[in-house]
Amino acid sequence: MKNVFKTTTLALSLAIVTACNANSKNNTQDVSIIETKLVTKSNIKKPEIKVALLLDTSNSMDGLIDQAKAQLWQIVNELSYAKCEEKSPNLKIAVYEYGNDNLNADEGYLRQVIAFSDDLDEISKSLFSLTTNGGNEYCGKVIKTALNQLEWGDNKNDLKLIFIAGNEPYTQGQVNYKEASKLAHQNDVTVNTIFCGDYNQGISSYWKDGADLTHGDYMAISHNQVTVHVASPYDDKILELNEKLNKTYVAYGRTGLAKMQLQAQQDSNARGYNKANAVSRTVSKSSRLYKNSSWDLVDAEKDVHFSYDDLKEEQLPDELKGKSKAEIKSYIEKKSKDREKLQQAIVELNIKRRDYISKKSTNKTNGLESAMIKAIKTQAQQKNYTWE
Repeated sequence: MKNVFKTTTLALSLAIVTACNANSKNNTQDVSIIETKLVTKSNIKKPEIKVALLLDTSNSMDGLIDQAKAQLWQIVNELSYAKCEEKSPNLKIAVYEYGNDNLNADEGYLRQVIAFSDDLDEISKSLFSLTTNGGNEYCGKVIKTALNQLEWGDNKNDLKLIFIAGNEPYTQGQVNYKEASKLAHQNDVTVNTIFCGDYNQGISSYWKDGADLTHGDYMAISHNQVTVHVASPYDDKILELNEKLNKTYVAYGRTGLAKMQLQAQQDSNARGYNKANAVSRTVSKSSRLYKNSSWDLVDAEKDVHFSYDDLKEEQLPDELKGKSKAEIKSYIEKKSKDREKLQQAIVELNIKRRDYISKKSTNKTNGLESAMIKAIKTQAQQKNYTWE
């Protein structure tokens, strides 16, 4: 990146010198053109995959919530292989719960659990915070609320998706689902509906119509189906590497310690299901989508706006207090190299693991993960997304 910056700077300097040798009118025009091109280039944003999960948390939905907790990392891992015109898109996930009697009735028994975020640990935490109770499930209301509250943006290359899952009629509540579907269509958001129960029952209760209105997918899943993880001979080694990977994080700033503790907590939550789910999380932590520049100096150092000169003594962890800028930089560079080696080793083991699982698994899943991945890949093709 530094070499590219130097080359660009040199090219700009030469262009300006050439422009200065021309007459003043042309000089002004040429420099203006050069600056415009540079600004345009700097403003180019990576495409984003934006997924809003709207989950029914009424009494009967314990199985659905369990699937969401257990399958988050498999979904993230699959999305990490996405490409859009040779660019690797960012991933942002938002979570809403609805249909829970513990929620505010005046607001339609719904709650934004987390707005669009690329902090995978925080997303995992939000899913583990969900409990079931009640309730009154208003699909039109929660869809309209998510459309109005979330920052969807206007980038035409962004893949903007809502996944709403539940098991009561889609028509309940004062907000007509057709009104919500029209608003989604106007904002280039595709609504995918996941009925938790019999396929034909979902059609008769208008879940399919809700998806059709925005050219989304209608799916019916067995929400009480237990998530099946296939063990592989590579699991233990990957988890061993995860312990080493965690030691490459260098917490800094006001939230650093708390974020590191959150990372450990989500490792523990993943292990709470079984070894294979913990492995899936480790693989996610080795992907480009697991970013922690707000609290980890190794990730922060890669940010174009980062400068060691801006670091204050009170922001540093104990092991770096009193160190010179050169010593801090050397320490971070070593941690960064260690992490890259560990992540590469995990990636290589995961390739073998995926191959092993594909040969061993005979289970045709009918759960949340397979429904979401199928819909995402189908709709992504329409925006020139491909998978590595």
